[in-house]
Amino acid sequence: MNVEVTPLPGIGTRQDFSLRSGRRIGVIAHRDGRTDLIVSKADDPDSCAASIPMTPEESSTLAGLLGAPHLVVRLEEQHREVTGITTRQLPIVPGSPFDGRTLGDTALRTRTAVSVVAIVRGGTVHPSPTPDFGFAGGDLLVTVGTAEGLAAAVDLLETG
Repeated sequence: MNVEVTPLPGIGTRQDFSLRSGRRIGVIAHRDGRTDLIVSKADDPDSCAASIPMTPEESSTLAGLLGAPHLVVRLEEQHREVTGITTRQLPIVPGSPFDGRTLGDTALRTRTAVSVVAIVRGGTVHPSPTPDFGFAGGDLLVTVGTAEGLAAAVDLLETG
C-alpha cells in the first residue's frame, strides 16, 4: 500500500492512500498536534467529502480498533494449521473486576490455559506482557487457547 505524504505549509502534513474503490483516506497531522481524519469524494479523489477532527485519545482509539483486528488475523493465519488453537480479542471493560489490576492477578493461564500474547491499548500493541502488566479499562487482550479455555477466560474477565 503506497502512502502519500504531502507537506501542507503552515499546517502540517497530509498522509493518505487510495482505497480499492478509488477514494482516498488519510489524516492531516497538524503542527500543533491536532489530527483530522479525511475521506475523499467518491467521484473526485482530490476533493474532501469529510474532515473529522480527532483528539489524540480518539486517534489512538481508532488506531487500536484498526490495529487489533489485524494482529488477530495475522495470529489466526499462523495458527490455522494447528488444530484446536484459536486466537481471540478479549476486552477489559472499564469498571470490570480486573480494570486497574495486573495480568498476574487474573491467573488467566493457570485457571483457563489461555495465553495473553499481546495487549492493545490506545493503538499501541504491547507484545508478550509480563505478569506485572497493569490493565486499564478499554484494553484488548490478544489471546490464544482452546475454544473451551477462551470461553472460560471471557467468564473470568467478566466476573472475576
